[in-house]
Amino acid sequence: MERAHSLHLPALGLSDRNGVYGIVRAHVRAKELGIPLFLGAELHVAKGPLDRERRNPWEEPPTPIPHEGIAKIVALATSEKGYANLCKLLSRGQARCDKGDALLSIADMEGASEGLELLSADPSALLMLREAFGTALHPYCARHMEAPDKRREGALRELGAALGLTPVGGNEVLYHDAALRPLQDVVACIREGVTLRSAGNILRPNAEHGLLSAEKMRARFSDAPELLDASVALFERCQFSLDSLRYRYPEESIPNGLTEQSWLRELTFQGARKRYPEGISSKVRAQLERELNVIRTLGYGGYFLTMVEIVEYCRQQGILCQGRGSAANSAVCFCLGITAVNPEKMDLLFERFLSVERAEPPDIDLDIEHQRREEVIQHVYQKYGRSHAAMVANVIRYRAKSAVREVGKVLGVPLSDLDALSKLLSHYGSSAIDERLLESAGLKSDSHLVQHLMRLTGELRDAPRHLSVHPGGFLLGDRPVNTLVPIEPATMVDRTVIQWDKYDVEALGLFKVDLLGLGALTCVRKSLELLEKHNDLELELATIPEGDSATYEMVSRGDTIGVFQIESRAQMSMLPRLKPRCFYDLVIEVAIVRPGPIQGDMVHPYLRRRSGKERVEYPHPKLKPVLQRTLGVPIFQEQVMKVAVEVADYTPGEADRLRRDMAAWKSKGKIDAHHERMVNAMIQNGIEEEFAERVFSQVRGFGEYGFPESHAASFALIAYATAWLRCHHPAAFTCALLNSLPMGFYSPATLVEDVKRHGVRVRPIDIHQSEWDHTLVRGHDDALELQMGFRLIKGLSEAETERLSRAREERAFESIADTARRAALGKRPLELLAAAGAFGSFKRRRDALWEARAADAIREASIAAARPGTQLSFSSLMAAEEILWDYRSSQHSARGHPMAQFRNLLRAQRRPSAKELNAMPDASRVSHVGMVICRQRPITASGVTFFTLEDETGSVNVVVWQDVFERHLVLAKTASVLGIAGTIQQAEGTTHLVADRLFAPKLNAPMPKPVSRDFH
Repeated sequence: MERAHSLHLPALGLSDRNGVYGIVRAHVRAKELGIPLFLGAELHVAKGPLDRERRNPWEEPPTPIPHEGIAKIVALATSEKGYANLCKLLSRGQARCDKGDALLSIADMEGASEGLELLSADPSALLMLREAFGTALHPYCARHMEAPDKRREGALRELGAALGLTPVGGNEVLYHDAALRPLQDVVACIREGVTLRSAGNILRPNAEHGLLSAEKMRARFSDAPELLDASVALFERCQFSLDSLRYRYPEESIPNGLTEQSWLRELTFQGARKRYPEGISSKVRAQLERELNVIRTLGYGGYFLTMVEIVEYCRQQGILCQGRGSAANSAVCFCLGITAVNPEKMDLLFERFLSVERAEPPDIDLDIEHQRREEVIQHVYQKYGRSHAAMVANVIRYRAKSAVREVGKVLGVPLSDLDALSKLLSHYGSSAIDERLLESAGLKSDSHLVQHLMRLTGELRDAPRHLSVHPGGFLLGDRPVNTLVPIEPATMVDRTVIQWDKYDVEALGLFKVDLLGLGALTCVRKSLELLEKHNDLELELATIPEGDSATYEMVSRGDTIGVFQIESRAQMSMLPRLKPRCFYDLVIEVAIVRPGPIQGDMVHPYLRRRSGKERVEYPHPKLKPVLQRTLGVPIFQEQVMKVAVEVADYTPGEADRLRRDMAAWKSKGKIDAHHERMVNAMIQNGIEEEFAERVFSQVRGFGEYGFPESHAASFALIAYATAWLRCHHPAAFTCALLNSLPMGFYSPATLVEDVKRHGVRVRPIDIHQSEWDHTLVRGHDDALELQMGFRLIKGLSEAETERLSRAREERAFESIADTARRAALGKRPLELLAAAGAFGSFKRRRDALWEARAADAIREASIAAARPGTQLSFSSLMAAEEILWDYRSSQHSARGHPMAQFRNLLRAQRRPSAKELNAMPDASRVSHVGMVICRQRPITASGVTFFTLEDETGSVNVVVWQDVFERHLVLAKTASVLGIAGTIQQAEGTTHLVADRLFAPKLNAPMPKPVSRDFH
């Protein structure tokens, strides 16, 4: 759009291949630039009959393309009806094929002719569709300075004259600038799965497929100006705009005699009486009336009733859920049971959630325990029907790793070189590919091929790669959704998804229902179930004891592995400094380790004031009510908005625009546009320039990741619940946490080691005791012990273990052969069980694995024949080897930590354990060796990388400055066991090892490769 604007084009048409994926962003930008935009899509139509229709896109094979091939047709919408027909056609074509393809029949096209104008350079398409579309069908004469252009154009114009069709002229635009032609070639090859060498006629023969100015187009068609005149006339007929879409949210069923609003009011006050059993105060009643009036004025009652219905469904099914985000600012949401945060106690701002001035759809994020979220998603599909409900898309973009691999394959770079290079890149962020990195990967930076790879990779990064499904966003409509936007099958079974992402939906003012999966809620529910089963303790999330001092003591020590939101390295380092003692402290803790407060340099002033090292002062009297709870320092997004209103002369509407620009984190220019006005206004109102600049730095930080107070409060509730469970019931909590994976920050091995250090005995996987899930059993001293389950054995299926459990219920297994026969297990599952040590009560591990490899013979033989007189016997595994086998087969070991075997060796090398290191005084010089379980490079860290190293005694936080990291690049990015030489830094209860040097330790035995969470 910006290129068209710079060329002063009078209008622009947009037609994505088999979709309308980019039209919303184009529409928004076209309006900003004042460019008329007409919309359509390129359709693929079968020239011959289709062999079969595809009813279920997830179970039946796709419709085969007929031998006659396909015709490419551009369909342009002239009206809302035409646009709806286009969306339905695209939905039909997508449902017929595998994801990424679409195919229409001639009958499909004939049934959707109203409101569409068609262009095609395929003579057979013109013949096929002439009767159905009449003069709305046009031969398309494109000129790309190719030799066959004149011949093709002559044939098209001659056919058009014979059929009474008006030809139009133009060109097929594939890029906005001719310099991007090589990238277009690469993208075409990626799409078709070929290399440049074998691409053939997939590639265009020249670079004449870019945008041209009107003057250049007139010059190109100087001999046939009527073709461009026809194009202009066509545009004048294509007056449809996305602004003309008429969208209504679906109405909910309500009791007879009540309106939507009166039913919402009734439910709200029913909930209020439950929330406030001692009576609804006049303040709460007034707030509810005010919010209900805003909801009525905006006509949003149906949306709230939908959320109530979904929450009630979750409760009936025993599924934990909790609303968060700005909805936690609403007393109505609190009384309806959608959120659990009382906005009266938190003094939250309702206007942050909903306002008449803004008139935007409300945004309620409903967190649902992640292992049962699919039940809720299918309930929504069933309730509204797939025609009226579809999930919102998520645009996956090329990052460094994916761009290097895809471009490299097209260029023919050896896969071994691509593997070496991609291993040094991050999945996240913007890893720079420089000469040092190339050399570390064994590539020559002056090679023409490598230079070509780097240039094209840089151009491709951040470009859309494919559509995924939004974590839980639904678009619901009172009319079929596929009249608003095409629907296509997702890769996941029983999911359908629209072609727009959440930003597109928001830009058009459409209502999105967010049903998000949250592993912590799964963990909480499973923990509570275990407490009821083993401790006769009946609790709910809402009845977990509040204000528990032991819990806050544990949290203040930074002892929070597995605790929701406060388990990261950064959070665990912050906790001993902030020392949370109440719920609001947790709210601040959840929010303070975020880009906004960090980039705004708000963290250290807050901590100094909290510890009494700095006076609490307010830069302006008007800011005391705004900043009092956070000691004069803005921490939350809402506070920044209030600062803008109070001392930067923003109106409430302008402050909300500031919030939205903060939320548009991919468009940093929107935030920077506020800088001069906001800072200057604060200075003019008596604010110190230094504070004004810090506040604006925080605004920029919120642009990276905004964190409102309401969001923090919702998360703090779950953080406290998980902390209480871990503090008082570590066995149940860890068992539930392991059964809820994948989630959280740590690997199974780290969680197991942590619970062992907290006094819980862990039993290894065992054929007689283990189930699929991990379980709790009573030990000899009546203490609960953690019995590891089969689910961690890589490659073993749940169905196989269910057969095993059923057979074991009949009677105990007597041998490996007995297990194989009665559980109907083949060679592969028996080998996996044997390698994991599950048959330890029958045989030593190597012997068990040898016998498992004869599984087929064992199952078919009689009992007598299955007991040979002689049996090979292997030597026993050493203790360290047992642990190594455990890690390889099941990602953990209940028998010990891999580093324990080296303790004597490391002690002789004067290298302390993690526990010893964390007790050393500040400024001590030390050399330490541990397993790498985490590498992080936050956007706020100025190139610093934080490592977490683990051994049998605990973990060590390591700070690696950029120059040290670059000096040891390959080791820093790839080592699973790492040596660090550096200086101890002790401050306010936290210990860091600041690295001077990294080294590969010389150990006398092999080590497993631990699961490391890298650069998140």
